[in-house]
Amino acid sequence: MATMISSGMDVISFLKEQHEQIKGLFNQVSTSEGTAKRDAFVSLRRLLAVHETAEEEIVHPAARRALPDGARLVDARLLEENEAKKILSQLEDLDVDSTEFDMKLKLLQTGVLIHAQAEELEEFAQLASALDQGQLDKMRRAAEFAEKVAPIRPHPGVESATANLLAGPFASMLDRTRDALTGKS
Repeated sequence: MATMISSGMDVISFLKEQHEQIKGLFNQVSTSEGTAKRDAFVSLRRLLAVHETAEEEIVHPAARRALPDGARLVDARLLEENEAKKILSQLEDLDVDSTEFDMKLKLLQTGVLIHAQAEELEEFAQLASALDQGQLDKMRRAAEFAEKVAPIRPHPGVESATANLLAGPFASMLDRTRDALTGKS
């Protein structure tokens, strides 16, 4: 699934729009069956993976530097992101039509929606006040680039900008090669 990009959108609007897409994909996965459910889950997994990479590489470091309580805010978000990646990894190995998949998906959905709300209310709102429009626009372009080269599967433990920059390109290559070889997205 390609992310929607609107011209003139800053990083905060860009990521909030993706949060809405993620909510829609959770709903789509929850209400589908069989191949349609698998396809919706793959789209959700991909969007979550690239979205979190952009936040970890671009937004969280800016928040850590610019916000008075940035380190605490970012550390809390990184813990949530790691937990979501663990559950997402578990979901990849389950039959999408199983009860276990549905239970874990609901757990993931609850955690991701709480995480997104915390980002929007705490981190994004403060960044909007702390940074000027030019900085926010530049961050959007950087986030778009980060998403283009990001891994497309979850990699728990890779939640920092440094870890993403070191492991991300290699993980991205492995993810895409794995999909090509197995015929799975």
